[in-house]
Amino acid sequence: MKIFKKLLLALLVALIAIQFFHPKKNKSEGPQPNYIGNNFAIPPDVKKILTVACNDCHSNNTRYPWYAKIQPIHWWLNKHIVDGKKHINYDEYTNRPLRYQYHKMEETVEMIKDGKMPLNSYKWTHKDARLTQDEKDKIINWANAVMDTMKAKYPIDSLIRKK
Repeated sequence: MKIFKKLLLALLVALIAIQFFHPKKNKSEGPQPNYIGNNFAIPPDVKKILTVACNDCHSNNTRYPWYAKIQPIHWWLNKHIVDGKKHINYDEYTNRPLRYQYHKMEETVEMIKDGKMPLNSYKWTHKDARLTQDEKDKIINWANAVMDTMKAKYPIDSLIRKK
């Protein structure tokens, strides 16, 4: 029993100690020069959907919930943000090669259609990120419109890899 109490005390001390170590928050100041909306039209209804369901993990500005102040939850959230930004970052979108940009819109369509985005773990705590079919269709139509804009502006071989 004495070992159990020592183990619990050590665990409590560790939980208290980690509260002082937080990753840097995903917040940037000022306008984002490489933001996707600077080059491609984003209808207001799509922009709202992106804000509530996508941007926390796919932009340079995350809205942090109150429980992000608790460790190890903040580390877990940060891992999602870092991973999400690796896949696509709407604030750095136009800073990437054309093929990348085009492919990320193809992936956006695929991930939304397959129900893989937003992640279930995100939807558990962000009920407004549970997309209706109409919202999914708006995102898909927007991504397709971005690809159509790119196809009209650039040669197809600059957008799609040859197989």
